[in-house]
Amino acid sequence: MGARCSKLSVCWWPPNFKSPMLENGAADEDGSGVPVFVEYSLDELRAATDGFAPDRIVSEHGEKAPNVVYRGTLFSSGRTVAIKRFGRSAWPDSRQFLEEARAVGQLRSGRLANLIGCCCESGERLLVAEFMPHETLAKHLFHWETNPLNWAMRMRAALYVAQALEYCSSKGRALFHDLHAYRVVFDVDGNPRLSCFGLMKNSRDGKSYSTNLAFTPPEYLKTGRVSPESVVYSFGTVLLDLLSGKHIPPSHALDLIRGKNFLVLMDSCLEGHVSNSDGTDLMRLASRCLQYEARERPNLKTVVSGLASLQKDASTPSHTLLGIQCDKRSSDQVPISAIGKAFARADLNEVHEILQEDGYNEDDMANAELSLQSWTGELSESFVVKRHGDNAFKSKDFAAAVECYSRFLDSGAAVAPTMLARRCFAYIVAGKLQEGLQDAKRAEDLAPGWPMGHYMQALALHNLGREAESHEALKKGTVLEAERSRS
Repeated sequence: MGARCSKLSVCWWPPNFKSPMLENGAADEDGSGVPVFVEYSLDELRAATDGFAPDRIVSEHGEKAPNVVYRGTLFSSGRTVAIKRFGRSAWPDSRQFLEEARAVGQLRSGRLANLIGCCCESGERLLVAEFMPHETLAKHLFHWETNPLNWAMRMRAALYVAQALEYCSSKGRALFHDLHAYRVVFDVDGNPRLSCFGLMKNSRDGKSYSTNLAFTPPEYLKTGRVSPESVVYSFGTVLLDLLSGKHIPPSHALDLIRGKNFLVLMDSCLEGHVSNSDGTDLMRLASRCLQYEARERPNLKTVVSGLASLQKDASTPSHTLLGIQCDKRSSDQVPISAIGKAFARADLNEVHEILQEDGYNEDDMANAELSLQSWTGELSESFVVKRHGDNAFKSKDFAAAVECYSRFLDSGAAVAPTMLARRCFAYIVAGKLQEGLQDAKRAEDLAPGWPMGHYMQALALHNLGREAESHEALKKGTVLEAERSRS
């Protein structure tokens, strides 16, 4: 006899449970601590940003076709990410966009805010990168409120960005488009990183530059093309920013340097904190990077070497230099177990197996009541109904499982959290999401230390479109599971 699939069996998962993480492979880490590159669906990125809500925007650039960066949280992993949404006129060639994104997505460095995914669907062009929670270099240099950026962190930022550029060049990605202080961001530990977004160009011939012409490499004004030497020039403008605490046009800065008025360039906030020799060395390096003739500029290896000699307080953690609290627990990165990931991916096959294997481990009170009824000869029809419900759940006949579990729970024989979790699952498969959510909450009330109640809530809330609440439930389940593992 052939196997029978009921209308509510696993063979008939609702289409809204399709997860891009299942279609493209799980976003496992590749040994670098960063997820492998994934092509996300538009639905997942829309959910991650609450429908591209305005309060999720962290930056916006461009007037005619603004490119907007959102702070998003991926349901499939619980990871907080930066999602860049390009204007409609950008990247008309979808194949070119995907080629560029996949190539940049192969880079992995602790000096980069790494690209971990993209989306090219329904005319949308989106990039997904690691989220950096502590603002941009421009924010800390130009718009500080209490304390200016100290010299040691300025030099560390310069070195780390130069190292990032040198790494990209060694991997065949020598071009970085429109490099400036807004492209440098700080991670959870306060370490400076170079945004990966500038590694994407909007055309095959490198014609991609949008900054103020006063800061544009001279050769770009002649040819309209960006070259590796152009990147060094742009890096020179970042060195000027670090030195002066202002965004000074290179031509003006070079005039001051030639006239030996370079001390005028120094940020007044640095007075008494920087030696004349260190300030002079950085000015010389910046001026070399800003040479009019591209061939006269130093290569990145030379730049890295020059900046390495200017490092101060090398043993001091970046978060101390930046003046922030470093608390890993405050990060939105949640280490999710294999069980948690199954719920995060909304993988109903795996969730069914997990619930099947759980085996009433949480139901001590219910088991005691049933055992007492058995020993006293009071084994009633309710126990038989429970057994039928378990058999129906195992065979994926979820309509029968709901009916049997409901009869048992209504009988008042015992209230079993596992049974509620299983009925919750059956309700979710049937599309009865509110009923499923109620069962998951009842399971949590009966067994507060059991992660399954929270995980089932996450699953129901996800399908209800209540992403923020779903993430919180997933986190709570993860914490409880970790505590149980430790104990």
